[in-house]
Order: sequence, then structure tokens, then C-alpha cells
Amino acid sequence: MIKNDPKPSEINTAWAFDHYQAIRHTLPKASFPKTSQWVTGLTDLIDDFDVFLLDAFGVLNVGHTSIKTAPTAVAALQLAGKKVMVLTNGASLPASESEKKFQGMGFEFAADHIIASRNALCDALTHSCGDENTGTLWGVMARPDSQLNTLPVANVALGDNGALFDKVSGFILLGASYWTQHRQQLLIQSLIKNPRPVWVGNPDLVAPNEHHLSLEPGYFAHQLSQINGVSLHFFGKPFGNIFQLACQGLEAIPKQRILMVGDTLHTDILGGAAYGIKTALVTGHGLFAKQEVTPYITESGIVPDYMMVSP
Repeated sequence: MIKNDPKPSEINTAWAFDHYQAIRHTLPKASFPKTSQWVTGLTDLIDDFDVFLLDAFGVLNVGHTSIKTAPTAVAALQLAGKKVMVLTNGASLPASESEKKFQGMGFEFAADHIIASRNALCDALTHSCGDENTGTLWGVMARPDSQLNTLPVANVALGDNGALFDKVSGFILLGASYWTQHRQQLLIQSLIKNPRPVWVGNPDLVAPNEHHLSLEPGYFAHQLSQINGVSLHFFGKPFGNIFQLACQGLEAIPKQRILMVGDTLHTDILGGAAYGIKTALVTGHGLFAKQEVTPYITESGIVPDYMMVSP
């Protein structure tokens, strides 16, 4: 069932789009506007929205570098009294570490204004794994600095020990930067022998870095979907759990006054539309950088309310 991972040179916008289209049937359904309105940046929309939900990769930063216009735009929204939150599928680090990362890039976000798919996953784990699951051990796909001790369940980082894959009662996929084809093979073989739940803390197939697109946990998770008895549970955009978490306490604000800003059609724009809020696509950075985005919108039918080159 395992296939060779694509070469880095093969992972581009067209590749990612085709793979998102191939899993479209697993994603939420939504309604979209007929056309999009072009704006020059976020401050053009300052009077139209009370809450701005901003994706991180492709909107605030690309890799470890902030997008040039983003810190100034975010600061202007905050100065105007808008609620500005980061809504990211980056699940490798807890929010406290993300706060430090964004400060280093010129942003001022309080930790409780950074909502990651990891938060949605931990919230679900807390509510689903009660006292009856004490002693249950989860195997985690994660990079070494992921602070797995902050997860609300007993866990162990997965490596190259096949016996460990067979020992755990379920799997959590947080980050794929240290994942290998060999480890994916161990995961698949273990699940074929003994199907168990897989909780995916990052549904993204790819993420934009400075010079390439990286494979993310969602890519590896979907390879498991054909294994009989395996249940996949996704947390993060485009799924509603992360939007529900971000919008707790905002029930008095009409959804038409909440804007999701992202760089990816199948996660940010589809997810925002499915939740019933407005959406804006950043085209000059992230997934569609240096691309003509119109053909992708036409083929997918995923139409943002607004489009901008930079935030």
C-alpha cells in the first residue's frame, strides 16, 4: 500500500492542488460566492469585519521569514480594536512556543489568540479520553522539540522501532519533518495487523517554506484511509472543530463580520466557507506564489470572497 514519496522537485502547486482534489470527497461541503473582489490588503477590509482569523504559513510568514507587509497590517488591525487571531494547522509546537516565534518575526499575539490544530486535537483528546482510558499509550509522529509532555494523554514518540508501533493503542500525527518512508511503512504494516484510531493534528498535505513545499501529516494520513478498520480523525482547517474553538465567546458577532484569511483553497477558504464566515485568499505568497490562481479556482469551484496579493 505504501508508495514512494515524491521527490522535492515534484512537489509544486499543481501537484498539491491535484492531491487536494483527489481527497475532496473527505472534506466539508460549502457554498461560495460567484466571484471574488480584489483588494490591496487587509486594511482595505478594516471597516467590514470585527474578527480576522489569519493563517500563519503563506499569510504571516513563509518558513521562518515574515511576509514583508504582514506585521504592519496586523498591527493596524489591532490598533483599530479588531480581534486578530492566528488560525494555523501547525501542530508541532504548543501555543506558548508559537507566541515566541511570532514575536521574533515582528508580531504581537497573545498565546490565547493563537489557535492551532494542536489545540483542537488536545481539546478533543481531553473530552474523549477520560478515566476509563488511563494507561492508554498513544504513538506520536512529531519532531524532537514538540513538547509531547503537554499532550493530555500518555504518549511516546515514534521512531524506527517497529515493536513500538505495535504496542500503542492509537496514533497521533503532529508533524512530518522527521517522518520517513520507512516509518510510514511501519505504521501501515502495524495498522494492517491491528487497526487502531489515527488522530491527525495537521490535515495539510503540504506547507510553504522559503524555497519548497514540505509534505505534512495529512499527506501521510490519507495513505491510511484504505486500511480496513482504521478510523481517521482530522483536527484543523478545513474541519469545523478549529473554527468552533476559535469562535468560542464570539457568538454575539455575526458570522458575516468574521473573515478567514489564508493561502490555500482546500483548507483556509473551504474551511471558512463551510463554517459560514467570509474568506480572503492571499495569492502572492504560500501555495499560489508566482502562479495564476484563476484556473485553480475555476477547476475546484472554491471561490473566496476576497483576493489580495499580500496581506
